Amino acid sequence: MPLSPVAANASEQEIPYYQSVGNECAMFEQAFQQRLPLLLKGPTGCGKTRFVSHMAAKLGKPLFTVSCHDDLTAADLTGRYLLQGGETRWVDGPLTRAVREGGICYLDEVVEARKDVTVVMHPLTDDRRLLPLERTGELLEAPDDFMLVVSYNPGYQHILKSLKPSTRQRFVAMSFDFPPPQVERDIVARESGLAPERCAALVNLAASLRDMKGQDLEEGVSTRLLVYCATLIQAGMPILDAARATLVEPLSDDADVQEGLMEAIQATFG
Repeated sequence: MPLSPVAANASEQEIPYYQSVGNECAMFEQAFQQRLPLLLKGPTGCGKTRFVSHMAAKLGKPLFTVSCHDDLTAADLTGRYLLQGGETRWVDGPLTRAVREGGICYLDEVVEARKDVTVVMHPLTDDRRLLPLERTGELLEAPDDFMLVVSYNPGYQHILKSLKPSTRQRFVAMSFDFPPPQVERDIVARESGLAPERCAALVNLAASLRDMKGQDLEEGVSTRLLVYCATLIQAGMPILDAARATLVEPLSDDADVQEGLMEAIQATFG
């Protein structure tokens, strides 16, 4: 499980690239300054994780990122006793480290985690800003520079995997979507090194493929996949091969759907 803290540095060279499309950066800064928890909603691969990395670096705060999954428990976040060198010692989890040390704890796709994770979050998402550690008997008070950020994809979740209204209303929330075409073109060009005019064709193609979401596809083409495709093209791979590997195979296993996707790609690139 990826629980690695990412040291954030405020120098411009170290700040991950992110192109804002609205007031999301100002909103994040205000939420941090006012000690408010933040909820990010949006489709897979639209830039939520990059946005959090960008803001943590911009604010000069350490970032503790956790990719949530079905087996993630509250103990994975808070910590547990482990046998080390013949002794049993308490080892903090990423959430506890962020509370003790200060920093931003980001729970990506939080609805995938077990329900006891929500129980742990609640005292940190109101004016108490507390983290009870039952196993050690500690009651940690979050410092001013601690922030809890969570994200999920509301269009993808099953009814049994969604945030309860009582939980959602504990957060300041922002909705994310894929960037406008020109912004997405610039992002893909910067990340891949491919010429902007060639990236524009990929972005136009992505718009067509995203229209298939909910019909033949569960998810539309992410900006991340466009960057992968452009990177392969820039490295010299034939366009159709790069497109199949990044815009077809990851999206569907159905042969008929794949054929339809390739037809759309061939119509764009010939």
